[in-house]
Amino acid sequence: MNPAFRHVALIGKYQGTAPGAQTEASRRVLEDIAGFVGQQGCTVSFELETATSFGLDRRSALDAEAIGAQCDLGLVVGGDGTMLSIGRRLARHGVPLIGINQGRLGFITDIPLEGYQAALTAMLRGEYDEDHRSLIEARVLRDGDCVFEALAMNDVVVNRSGTAGMMELRVEVDGHFVANQRADGLIIATPTGSTAYALSAGGPLVHPAIPGWLLVPIAPHTLSNRPIVLADQSEVAIEIVAGRAVSANFDMQSLASLVRGDRIVVRRSQHRVRFLHPRGWSYFDTLRKKLHWNEGGS
Repeated sequence: MNPAFRHVALIGKYQGTAPGAQTEASRRVLEDIAGFVGQQGCTVSFELETATSFGLDRRSALDAEAIGAQCDLGLVVGGDGTMLSIGRRLARHGVPLIGINQGRLGFITDIPLEGYQAALTAMLRGEYDEDHRSLIEARVLRDGDCVFEALAMNDVVVNRSGTAGMMELRVEVDGHFVANQRADGLIIATPTGSTAYALSAGGPLVHPAIPGWLLVPIAPHTLSNRPIVLADQSEVAIEIVAGRAVSANFDMQSLASLVRGDRIVVRRSQHRVRFLHPRGWSYFDTLRKKLHWNEGGS
């Protein structure tokens, strides 16, 4: 067999991993997948933290930078959180990613673990559909200086702790004042993130091919403050006007203790994440399965 990908990086769910039966089962899964991919004619390397956390062979283990330089495919075994983490780090390298779902929902890790061999056999031969996802580039400015910056694939969330009162946020788009919003927080989400926190806050689903993002208030004081879809060429700025215990979250990366006058400036990243799916994949099939549409109908 002549695979379409010569060198495959295998990335597992290592965040929060603790010794035990579940860790041992996950290690066996990773070893089984590595063996299968190797049988298809590919060189396989484990991502370094994955190898360290699961006690796997570290002789050919690679960190994210080395994966970007040496590998032409990343195979992610875990849930969407694992994919978000490695997707941000590999986006600038252009390495495509395939997701095998070992988590719960799996909106972006869409190959079921129990069916991975049939799906991978075809995909490693070059039979796949490709899907590009946009990234958010965000900076936190304090007195004009950048104190934090990060990429996000899902969303940027400005919110308060559970015991703090309502906050007030000034929102600008492309330098134009939009509104001062009093709410529990505000979400800026990509189409990928429209099925995450933005959905639970009342935002719409946005197809990943649409070049836009969502601005979704969390429990707004005024009900006329509604979710809005913006062009992703826009620059959005959120300024803290009032509020206590305010924090910002960029996917799973957090900055706590924002203060009055801090500005979170968000723009589209020049990099995109490349997802590969089995041939015939449909975004609507994923929604129907994960959101349980049509269940209970006649």
